[in-house]
Amino acid sequence: MSDASSFPLYNTGSDNKTISQPSGYFLMELAKPLQTLLDAGFEPTFASPLGKEPTPDPLSASLAAFAGNFFEKKRELDLVEKMKRENGFSRPRKFAEIGDEELDGFAGVFIPGGHAPLADLGEDADLGRLLAHFHAAKKPTAAICHGPWAFLSTKCTGNKEFAYKGYKITSWSDAEEKFMETAVFRGEVDKVESKLREEGAEMVEGVSKSLGWITEDREVVSAANPMGADALGRRFVEMMGA
Repeated sequence: MSDASSFPLYNTGSDNKTISQPSGYFLMELAKPLQTLLDAGFEPTFASPLGKEPTPDPLSASLAAFAGNFFEKKRELDLVEKMKRENGFSRPRKFAEIGDEELDGFAGVFIPGGHAPLADLGEDADLGRLLAHFHAAKKPTAAICHGPWAFLSTKCTGNKEFAYKGYKITSWSDAEEKFMETAVFRGEVDKVESKLREEGAEMVEGVSKSLGWITEDREVVSAANPMGADALGRRFVEMMGA
């Protein structure tokens, strides 16, 4: 998880200021795969850079994000409340506290979306160490939307190289981000697709990915947006059960 409740928004207003845009994890992109994991009998451990309680992106917790489906929104919010009571969601483990030997006991790692990862996950050396473990062990690694931004943290550890060079990865696309910049934010946002491609990933985007198709390459499974959350969760569970 990210600790951030905002992310940098560049070139806003008439004076081109950089401001902090409220954000957090995207509720559907966390709750849908999480429910699939729980249904399959996995026990989640939540972790973040500083161990702060994660906050939802306000847009993702709106009724509009659920196309007016009040009951689906309530189910997902109730799931988060359950995780606070039972699984330490309010007090995530700090990445630095999870030692290398303990990592052997984990079946996989999942990074939800929302713009928050742009603020703190890409340059976190301890996260880079964790991801490098799963990468080296070929353990299932799932990420959705802006979550793949966290893969950049592998440049902050070991040989300082991007661990996922040559991997096929799907993320929130530049086209989707540019739409948000114009229609919602009125400013510029760091582009996940462009940045990962620059580091050597083979980015897989397009209409099918935007409509929920997932991308799988070796131990990594990824998806573009909330429409891919259910499929991502199902495949991640299958990969961990293999």
